[in-house]
Amino acid sequence: MRTTVAAVVMVMLCAMMVDADVKPQRDFNLRLFAGRWYRVGLAYDSSSFAPFRDKVKVSMGSVTALPNSNVNLTMWDATPFGCQRKVYNYEKTSVPGQFTYFSTRHNIVKDITVVDTNYTDYAVVLKNKVFNREYTQVALYGRTQTVSHVIILKFKAFALSQGFPRDSILTPPPAENCPPTRPGR
Repeated sequence: MRTTVAAVVMVMLCAMMVDADVKPQRDFNLRLFAGRWYRVGLAYDSSSFAPFRDKVKVSMGSVTALPNSNVNLTMWDATPFGCQRKVYNYEKTSVPGQFTYFSTRHNIVKDITVVDTNYTDYAVVLKNKVFNREYTQVALYGRTQTVSHVIILKFKAFALSQGFPRDSILTPPPAENCPPTRPGR
């Protein structure tokens, strides 16, 4: 009985520590982080997302650092309805590399943490929200639409360490013409 109780307590502590151990990139530099990024990987285990997993494509975003250290993120996603543009306003927190934003879709505040980046090739970003239950997403971003196999393995290992099942970790194919290219470019 004692062993069972101790085992249950250990499992609960480990589960609680998964999110507690996630820290932002050490010495995060917003100026270096700004610019164009492509979401080339995604880990998300929401049951409502499952039917759309095979439809996800690489999406492009542009991070703009504001003078007050907040961030504007413009994302372009290829959808069945065409290329959709969304703008997110991330507010800085007291911890560099951590932001919050208000989701008008879910009517709640979400937490964003830049977990790991080398600024020139990749970034791993964790998004957390509590909406009926706790949801977490992990995204892999690259400065180009392809990243090295080593970076993909690193992303997948991090997602697995956060409790994501293997089948919820995606590396989608590139999107075509999203955002649309301008003629003459």
